[in-house]
Amino acid sequence: MSKKIVRAAIVGYGGAFNMGTHHTKEMHATGRMKLVAVCDKDPKRTESAKADWEGIETFNEVEDLLKWGEFDLAIVILPHNLHAPVAIQCSKAGKHVIVEKPMCISVKEATDMIKAARSKKKMLSVYHNRRHDGDFLTLKNLLAKGTIGQVYDVEMGAMGYGKPGTWWRSDKKISGGAMYDWGAHYLDWLLNIIPAKITNVTGFIQQDLVWKDVTNEDDVHAVIRFDNGTCADIHFSSIARVGKPRWKLLGSAGAIVSDSDKSFSVYGDIDGDIPAKATVNSGPGTHPKYYENIAAHILDGAELDVKPEEARRVIAILEACEKSAKSGVSEPVPYEDEFELKTR
Repeated sequence: MSKKIVRAAIVGYGGAFNMGTHHTKEMHATGRMKLVAVCDKDPKRTESAKADWEGIETFNEVEDLLKWGEFDLAIVILPHNLHAPVAIQCSKAGKHVIVEKPMCISVKEATDMIKAARSKKKMLSVYHNRRHDGDFLTLKNLLAKGTIGQVYDVEMGAMGYGKPGTWWRSDKKISGGAMYDWGAHYLDWLLNIIPAKITNVTGFIQQDLVWKDVTNEDDVHAVIRFDNGTCADIHFSSIARVGKPRWKLLGSAGAIVSDSDKSFSVYGDIDGDIPAKATVNSGPGTHPKYYENIAAHILDGAELDVKPEEARRVIAILEACEKSAKSGVSEPVPYEDEFELKTR
């Protein structure tokens, strides 16, 4: 194991959910990474970063950060529409890059990001840290054990009734749309439990039915068909008076429904031969593993857990959903044959 340290710079500090502090604490916990610089257009945020982390350098322009250049890894925590241009800029400067989810807005942007990183032989990853949530790991383990047999139908969603707000996450040009925030996590979860290629996506979008002063959609619904016959139904809504469970999976030998993020109801031949229902509590999360893997990949050559091609599949589904909603027909998803699909 290398004794070197990955020197990290954060681009975009503070703002929503204090993510700059969150990322810094997670990378420092590895013992193999250190924050050395923060870049943010707002001088108040860079002053705050200086107070939070002694000895760091601060910048208000990405160009100045890259000109200084005394770091190995750029962590991009910006509004979604800025992920691609800033990531490409950092990759071309010879830096490893992590971007917050979603990876970007369009498949073209995702491809350009991947090409830029490949051209410099540098890492590109997306912060799909929710792969390490305790409830998802519990679900994944149940499926791996064959608890409900072969999964043939998946329903997922986050639905409710409430005004989205008027900040940038509700501005479609900046955010990408209503499914680009939590939806990116949901789709990444889906692709990590269904090890098959996507045949097509059918999309349904409701716009301006209720919330007319925001540009994000009111309701986005995607039906995803896999080539192994599995169907996945993903639904996000801010106008639904009745919601649905986060997870509902049907299999050849049973079913799993999420009660909350703390437990699942599992139906099937749990005792071997008598159909039954059981409650399975969610286990602990493993969130430190994301940055542990980043350090191991950069310093030791370990395989990267969250590969950019995987994150691009998420963006491709989102893009196909919108295209289908406009065309009225199911749309194919690009890049499904480019890399080997496997159970993760």
